[in-house]
Amino acid sequence: MNRAFWRGRRVFLTGHTGFKGTWLTRWLTMLGADVTGYSIDDGGRADARGARLKPDLRFDDVRDLARLRAAMSEAAPEIVVHLAAQALVRASYDEPVTTFTTNVTGTVHVLEAIRSLPSVRVAVMATSDKSYANSGAGRAFTEDDPLGGNDPYSSSKACAELVITSYRASFFRGEDAPRIVSVRAGNVIGGGDWAKDRLVPDLVRAFRAGTPAAIRYPDATRPWQFVLDALHGYLRAAEYAWERGDLPETFNFGPDPREARSVRWLADTMAARWGGGAAWHVTGGVHPHEEPLLALDSARARQWLQWKPLLGAESVVAWTTDWYKSARDLTVEQIEQFMELIPA
Repeated sequence: MNRAFWRGRRVFLTGHTGFKGTWLTRWLTMLGADVTGYSIDDGGRADARGARLKPDLRFDDVRDLARLRAAMSEAAPEIVVHLAAQALVRASYDEPVTTFTTNVTGTVHVLEAIRSLPSVRVAVMATSDKSYANSGAGRAFTEDDPLGGNDPYSSSKACAELVITSYRASFFRGEDAPRIVSVRAGNVIGGGDWAKDRLVPDLVRAFRAGTPAAIRYPDATRPWQFVLDALHGYLRAAEYAWERGDLPETFNFGPDPREARSVRWLADTMAARWGGGAAWHVTGGVHPHEEPLLALDSARARQWLQWKPLLGAESVVAWTTDWYKSARDLTVEQIEQFMELIPA
């Protein structure tokens, strides 16, 4: 990682008040970047975590193209990182229109704003591991696997990938055109995620309340990934895209599939580290379908970006649990510890 690359770099970050967005905002600021955040109003939760950098920053919606264009034009960014999304599978069943308009139309708007802005050299567009058509093959997905998705969230992310491909082919073909890279990660955990119906936040809320957490699919297996490992990949993709016109257009970021662990293992490990009688139970009822196994093949990122995950499964859970248990915000401390792991 070239830390000097980010010093003074103008970065426009959508979704800066989200889970990954707050971490990336803090990290880029520590690296000396000039960050402009663009997100919907989250009711001040990001302010409490120090993620809002400018007192006069407007909170706006990527679904409003005119306002997005105006904000991006004013910031004149060199790099755009698009994280804004409706990011929950279960919420997508309740709000499919919001999911599609935010994830698909929002992506169109970001790319359209970039198209008319000569300052942008690189854009990193985050989608998801769920953008792949899950055929039940029982193997890790590569970047060339078919896209798809049955639930509205997964489908919207596959559609966003198609939008990115279309804009790249139609409007960003020239040698001087911005380089558009899509990045796919999944099962990202870490402190500061308070989303409803997501495993780690649900565990934490129950542990704090002294009640058993409700688990839907304890035997589902996931390659749990620490938030900074995924964001490290996004930053590397931006750095390399800045310099190399021959860089692949899409990258997976995930741990070695051999690091995958079950939901049961994660809940047990978090409960043991939490202490105080923390426990969980399997909840009954009918729940939306979830695939028993999801994993990404990150060989391309290893080859082209010299990226690899720096935290194993045990460390991922330890760092995550400690963040929630601590009486103070560990974000900066954990970023500093993580940067010490990155090879020079």
